[in-house]
Amino acid sequence: MNDLLSKIIDRNKCLTSKGKVASYIPALKRADPKQLGVCVADIEGNIFAAGDYGQKFTLQSISKTISLMLAIMDNGSDKVFSKVGMEPTGDAFNSIIKLETISPSKPLNPMINAGAIAVASLIKGKDPEEKFNRLLVLLRKICQNDKLSINKEVYLSEKETGNRNRALAYFMKDVGIINGDVEDVLDVYFKQCSIEVDCIDIAKIGLFLAKNGVVLETSERIVEEKVAKTIKSFMVTCGMYNASGEFAINVGIPAKSGVGGGIMAAVPLRMGIGVFSPALDDKGNSIAGYGLLEDLSKELDLSFF
Repeated sequence: MNDLLSKIIDRNKCLTSKGKVASYIPALKRADPKQLGVCVADIEGNIFAAGDYGQKFTLQSISKTISLMLAIMDNGSDKVFSKVGMEPTGDAFNSIIKLETISPSKPLNPMINAGAIAVASLIKGKDPEEKFNRLLVLLRKICQNDKLSINKEVYLSEKETGNRNRALAYFMKDVGIINGDVEDVLDVYFKQCSIEVDCIDIAKIGLFLAKNGVVLETSERIVEEKVAKTIKSFMVTCGMYNASGEFAINVGIPAKSGVGGGIMAAVPLRMGIGVFSPALDDKGNSIAGYGLLEDLSKELDLSFF
């Protein structure tokens, strides 16, 4: 497997020159666009990796899968989905168009920024710090990594420049989707996006979902099977932003990308996959990471369609 991963890394390395690192968050500008790494964590407990798999990067939108789990655990599905829809948008991940034009004015799904901000507002806790810490504890348990924490530079950079997210949040406050202090909700959201991980960590998130909510190392069930399956369904329909349909056809596995360059994928009952390459395409997905997953899916017959 390691040889196969190395071969696929070499095959897709050229794609890194065709993308650009995220620039709208200043702290992400310094990422090396030539990096490409991958990790596979399988159901038997094996870890395979190649390339720049040890490079640290921030979760960004991959964190939306964890916050959705926690919000459902805290409130139940009915309440969560009274505030957030279940449909793909066809628009960019930070678009405000549908939020303003549809009725009722609620985000179409929890994988776009508006939806994830609404989800963050549903996490329970006495203050933003407690809410975020509960999310971090959950993520550490899933990844079996107590060292996970935020990248403070990225967090402060997002907080300083996140005006589009503020616009989304204040609009949702105005129409009753968000309750409480908007800046407190955004603080949780900015922090969850700024959690620093590597390919092994996100491969373990994928493996956790592949096992329908059970941590491989401890055999502990953390979320109900239905919740894990709900997360994977959103990953298929909305996880790769407005390229999700194309990805489902070309790769055929549940995946969630982030503008930090990560892609987390879950192959049901087989493996979790973590990919990192910060050069993005025009949809906000890792361009070489997409190519790598497409090749890996073909080589191992991973598509479930």
